[in-house]
Amino acid sequence: MDLDTLNIAGPTITTLTAPFWDAASRGRLCIQHCEECGKAVFYPRPICPHCWSRRLVWRDASGKGRLKSFSLVYKPGHAGWVPAAPYLVGLVELAEGPTMLSFILTGARAPEVGDPLLLAPTQIGGRVLPAFKIDPNQRRNTR
Repeated sequence: MDLDTLNIAGPTITTLTAPFWDAASRGRLCIQHCEECGKAVFYPRPICPHCWSRRLVWRDASGKGRLKSFSLVYKPGHAGWVPAAPYLVGLVELAEGPTMLSFILTGARAPEVGDPLLLAPTQIGGRVLPAFKIDPNQRRNTR
């Protein structure tokens, strides 16, 4: 299935989320970091959820993470995703700390919780989105 041919709605881009989507369109993962407490923040917010500071800046993330949980979607909630079903979505714990929901690209083997992941920018529905794939050079974390 060519994911780029899907007829799906695009993200809602606001002033707050524009840096994230601009970076994604260039194949990068960019998240907020708090200059006060030093913690990474995702999803985009006007204030730090850890210390309530407004001193949030955008930085490129490493693009590395671990699969916390995943679901194989057989019956999509939007008709545009039907041609791609079944497909995987997962909770990705970024190396920087926050967790994000993302499309998980399937490979030679089925994913397992704890699998190391790498950012895999992917053309989906006419735009580049921050998907992830299993990192073949790392071992699964069994914690």
